[in-house]
Amino acid sequence: MDLLNTLVDKGLRRELPTRAEALAVLSTSDDDLLDVVAAAGKVRRHWFGRRVKLNYLVNLKSGLCPEDCSYCSQRLGSKADILKYTWLKPDDASKAAAAGVAGGAKRVCLVASGRGPTDRDVDRVAGTIKAIKDQNEGVEVCACLGLLSDGQADRLREAGADAYNHNLNTSESTYGDITTTHTYADRVDTVQKAHAAGLSACSGLIAGMGETDEDLVDVVFSLRDLDPDSVPVNFLIPMEGTPLEADWHLTPQRCLRILAMVRFVCPDVEVRIAGGREVHLRTMQPLALNLANSIFLGDYLTSEGQAGHADLEMIADAGFEVEGAGEVTLPQHRATVTAGGCGSHEGAGCGSHEGAGCGGHEGAGCGGHEGAGCGGHEGAGVCGSAPAAASTSASAPQVDEVRRDLVSVRRRGAGTDIAPNA
Repeated sequence: MDLLNTLVDKGLRRELPTRAEALAVLSTSDDDLLDVVAAAGKVRRHWFGRRVKLNYLVNLKSGLCPEDCSYCSQRLGSKADILKYTWLKPDDASKAAAAGVAGGAKRVCLVASGRGPTDRDVDRVAGTIKAIKDQNEGVEVCACLGLLSDGQADRLREAGADAYNHNLNTSESTYGDITTTHTYADRVDTVQKAHAAGLSACSGLIAGMGETDEDLVDVVFSLRDLDPDSVPVNFLIPMEGTPLEADWHLTPQRCLRILAMVRFVCPDVEVRIAGGREVHLRTMQPLALNLANSIFLGDYLTSEGQAGHADLEMIADAGFEVEGAGEVTLPQHRATVTAGGCGSHEGAGCGSHEGAGCGGHEGAGCGGHEGAGCGGHEGAGVCGSAPAAASTSASAPQVDEVRRDLVSVRRRGAGTDIAPNA
């Protein structure tokens, strides 16, 4: 297909697709889905081979957040029956992190609910980073603490943090529909502060909140402009007790199209499948490894993931390999250059711009989705000419069946006396 051949060629050159081409990916038919995955897989393998990076979430402080993010189980007014606790002690956080590292994780994401850290909170996290790095040689640490004030990113970098996560979550035009206690511009500002401090920026999105195809393309183009090194893609986990508990808009096929679109727009960045993959991709998870080169191991912030050993078996059975601690995740041109765009470090142009957590969804955390965290959420046509396919992109998302049986509140690991899932 001309569209897919064009997108592969652009991805290998780190060239930005047009908006019409990105929209066309989202409007392809189920009959063409495997062709879309194969094409995006060529781009993924060109930049990342068959390596899969494992990340591990530690929820340092759970629940009781003053922000009102609609997708988050930790939000103000949430009735979700989640774990609630204040700051973990550094040794406890380090023990939780060690379980993930033992399971193969090379990055630990430290997430805390809340609008943003106080200076005292930054000191607490600095002590936790030191404890983790003292006990786990070579581990990367990503912090996801919400909105940053001036100077806090520099202090986290000095304390040993390698990265900072703060997700854009959705398009600028619809951001006010999901959150009113802070703005889209606030999130962009925090990502820019992380960049300026020399931290590796991690910023992604949450799909499944009722957004249009245009919204998805807007936020991914904005992410490319902001130049994160990693882009966590969360799929909404509709947690009972949150405003979006009835929003079940995703199918496995739509999730794969979204991941493919992100890979084509951001070809050489770490694309991470974050919160919600077990709920919405289900048995199609192995196929998604052809699109993303990174996943979370084990549980998320307030919800449970599949067993850690099942993640490792899935990776091996699909013909991929876990990225080793000594391997560099990013392609050389990104690993050695600190400025550029989401896949455009060396002048491969940026697109139309726009721009809580590290990709753990459940409130927008480190890519595990759930609450205001590190980006971690919890929560048709034929491949033809791009302009023609794009004209259908505003249609309402396909509605999936409600699968509450796939959503379990986390009752183990950080904040409990029960061994973590890793």
